[in-house]
Formats: sequence, C-alpha cells, structure tokens
Amino acid sequence: MLFCFQRICRHEAELFQHRKVVDIMKVIVRDNQIEKAIKDLKRKLTKEGFFSEIKERRFYDKPSVQKKKKQAKAAKRRRKRVKRF
Repeated sequence: MLFCFQRICRHEAELFQHRKVVDIMKVIVRDNQIEKAIKDLKRKLTKEGFFSEIKERRFYDKPSVQKKKKQAKAAKRRRKRVKRF
C-alpha cells in the first residue's frame, strides 16, 4: 500500500493561474503497519508546514492583516536568530 501527497507550489499557481505539481511525498506501509505509516505521514506534513498553512487559510484575512502577520513573523525570526548568538 502506498500513500502519496502532492505539494502544490503556491507561487507558481498564482503566477500562471493554474496549479503545478512540484514533488510527491511518499509513505510506504510495510508489514501492514498502517498506524506507523500514518504517523510518518503526519510527521512529514508537519515538517512541510501543511497543517500550519491549512490553519492560516481557514479564514480570510484582509491584505493589511496579512501584511501585519508577515511583519510579525519576520520580527519573530529576527529575535530568534539574535537570541541564538
């Protein structure tokens, strides 16, 4: 059994007004260990940022709110980078 997940490149989709398949994520089920395969799939999706993107897209944000969120994320990354050194 094989689970596949196709990640869509948002930037290209916006530019060309259609979706392009970038890569395929695969999880192989061995010896009928479906629980382990699901756990691996969730781990990969989390690492790709799939769940956070779904959470962000749940509701519409005005462009001004999107800009503020983007700036807040950038500031958080800067603080984190400075904190490391």
